[in-house]
Amino acid sequence: MSSLNADFKELLERIRHGRELGHASFEPIYYLVFSPSKILEVKRQIPAWTAKLKNDGWSVHKFSITENIASILENAPLRKIWMTADGRSPTNWEKTNQSLANTLNNGSLQSLIEKKLDELENQDNTILLVTDLEALHPYMRIGAIERQLQGKFNSPTIFFYPGERTGKSQLKFLGFYPDDGNYRSVHVGG
Repeated sequence: MSSLNADFKELLERIRHGRELGHASFEPIYYLVFSPSKILEVKRQIPAWTAKLKNDGWSVHKFSITENIASILENAPLRKIWMTADGRSPTNWEKTNQSLANTLNNGSLQSLIEKKLDELENQDNTILLVTDLEALHPYMRIGAIERQLQGKFNSPTIFFYPGERTGKSQLKFLGFYPDDGNYRSVHVGG
């Protein structure tokens, strides 16, 4: 398996050359796919990769899934009810996770990504790095959000995807979710 730096370098080359117009999509959506065991290594590399992008003339913007999920859940209208229910039954993880999943699946996370993409739309040489995709477990997968955002990606967007490639367009989130072939993006690594 190639190194993360080699995969990132290949990803940058693909961004420089643009997407081929194909049957799936023409939007500048890219996934750096890596083994879930390398999540910490990727997090350590992101500052160096960001500096490389800036040195290459990109205006780099980040969207942390972790930070945005935390914000959504902290500001959720049902937060007080959740806290009360959690106090009564603190080990009922299934119910807790279902409540949190319902909140995230209502489109709030998708709306935040869309807002970020809209902010970048008329800016030159922008690139968006979407990090911390592992925070979506066990609530959802990024493919569902990507599908809903078709037509909104005007700036190159890199998703740092912990999982496995199982085909040209199939990914296996975190290495244990079922294969999902509904991605409309370029995949490098994995």
